Amino acid sequence: MRIKITGRNIELTEGLRTAVENKLNKLEKYFTPETDVHVTLSVEKERQKVEVTIPMKGNYIRSEQVSNDMYVSIDLVEEVIERQLKKYRTKLVTKQQNVTSVFKQEFLDVQEDEDEEIRIIRTKKFDVKPMYPEDACVQMELLGHDFFVFINAETEDVNVVYKRKGSTYGLIEPEY
Repeated sequence: MRIKITGRNIELTEGLRTAVENKLNKLEKYFTPETDVHVTLSVEKERQKVEVTIPMKGNYIRSEQVSNDMYVSIDLVEEVIERQLKKYRTKLVTKQQNVTSVFKQEFLDVQEDEDEEIRIIRTKKFDVKPMYPEDACVQMELLGHDFFVFINAETEDVNVVYKRKGSTYGLIEPEY
């Protein structure tokens, strides 16, 4: 794995670099040596944030962890990435996607526990009406949900608005 570490509002000390590399090197057993791992360490007021992004063919494995101690955030982010990898291993292998360019074959060959199988337990259907993203945010708040699917009145595409940390909103649009 090739780990690229950047810092925002923080001096990247040798101790921080070593901590990040030691933690993320535990993930080497899953990935091929050519896999890129992007790590961003940042400090905002008292928040110590670590973001890890691992780009793969058409997908990303990503985790963002915040705490009041950078080393705690580093520990948390590694645990979350590892959990995500184990959770999605079955999905990737079942769909027989060409993932051997990113993952080691030993990781893909491991049998998955049935406990971690993804199961859909409820399906909802609703009318999708064209609206503007701002209106969709209002509708999402009225429903008390963390996200809302709608047809964008400007583009006529299916979009999703969602709540972000810090009382802000995000918009997901398809890219063609």
